[in-house]
Formats: sequence, C-alpha cells, structure tokens
Amino acid sequence: MTQTLNIKHHLTDQILAGYSAGQLSEAADLLVAAHLSMCDQCRATSESYDALGGALLEGDALSIAASPMSDDSLAATLALIQNAPAPVKPKKPRKRDLPAPVCDYIGGDVDDIRWSTVGMGVKQSKLVSSSEATARLLFIPAGVAVPHHGHHGQELTLVLKGAFTDETDHFGPGDVEIADEHLEHTPVADTSADCICLAVTDASLKFKTLLPRLIQPFIGI
Repeated sequence: MTQTLNIKHHLTDQILAGYSAGQLSEAADLLVAAHLSMCDQCRATSESYDALGGALLEGDALSIAASPMSDDSLAATLALIQNAPAPVKPKKPRKRDLPAPVCDYIGGDVDDIRWSTVGMGVKQSKLVSSSEATARLLFIPAGVAVPHHGHHGQELTLVLKGAFTDETDHFGPGDVEIADEHLEHTPVADTSADCICLAVTDASLKFKTLLPRLIQPFIGI
C-alpha cells in the first residue's frame, strides 16, 4: 500500500509504547503493525520508543562484565563467514491491496480471505483468537450499518479499505477507532464503497437488539 493516506485517527502513545516493549497481545500486535505500515506519524513515534528501549538495554549491557572469549573465536567466526551461502537476490515486492502484516496472516491478499457470513451482507474472517484478544477482518457492504452495540472491553478498529461513520466521526483508510465500555455506536459503511476493517477485541460486544444477541454465540463477536 503506497498511496498517501489522510489519517486523522492514530494509535495512542500507550499502545505504541506497549508494542515496542512487547507487552501487547498477538492480535493487538497485528493491528499495530498494520497501522504502522500505513501511518508515517505513528511509525516515527514507534521508532522513537524502539530507540529508547535500545538505549536502556545498552545501558544495562554496559553494567554486565564481559565474558571471556576462547583463543579460536576469531578463526571460527571467519570460517562461518567464508562458508556462508551466497545471498539471495530479493524479489521485487508485488503491489498489495492490504498491509503486508495482514497479508502474511491471510497467506495472500483480499481475494484469498476466507469469509464467513455474519448477516445483512456483513462477513468476518478470524486471523488471531486467544484468551487475550481476537483479531478479525470485517467486510461491511457499502451503505450497510453494523448493529448498535457497546463494549465489555476495548475494541480497536483499523480501516483497511473503504470507510465508515459512527456517532463519533468518519474513519477512512489507515484510521483507528479506539472504543471502550463508555462508547455505544452504530458504524455505517460509506455508500461509495465496501468497507474492510481489522478489528481487535479483548472482550465481547454488547448488542442492544435481540437478533444480534441471539446469533452472537455462533459468530463469536
């Protein structure tokens, strides 16, 4: 994804710091990595946290006494270098419709996603599911609304293609909506195009109407 995006909704410093420190769930790591591949601003912030962590580790390393080296260490290292296989020329990366971290989980691109039906044309595809959090792709047809709902925990939603609007704002490609137990909303996909999002939840949603509550155990949202 090489186009310039007008991203207005970014990840928080807390989430980016947690990503750099390796403190997030696998599902959240996937969403952050996908957003960083789309957002120059958050990528720069994340790199600053990486640099800070590296500096702290370097300081710790200087306080540890060095281990003695064997007499043949240099010769052994040179032998490994000399016998190493020739480097493979990297292939030119092909253009993708979705961020590379998401494509790696899919094992392809948009056409390779294995969708399951949720209802009203909405589809999902689970990429990560654990006791900590779940990451799923959501396909929302143009003009269709996701049923009104609240949240038992946190939900991070990254727009990959298309856009949606809810009670808080409009979210386009690269934007992240961070929802918690205080937010109730009805996301509606723009009428101009279908919307594909990457959503990460650490708890179930709280649907307000009967039908979504009835099918919720079967779709796992």
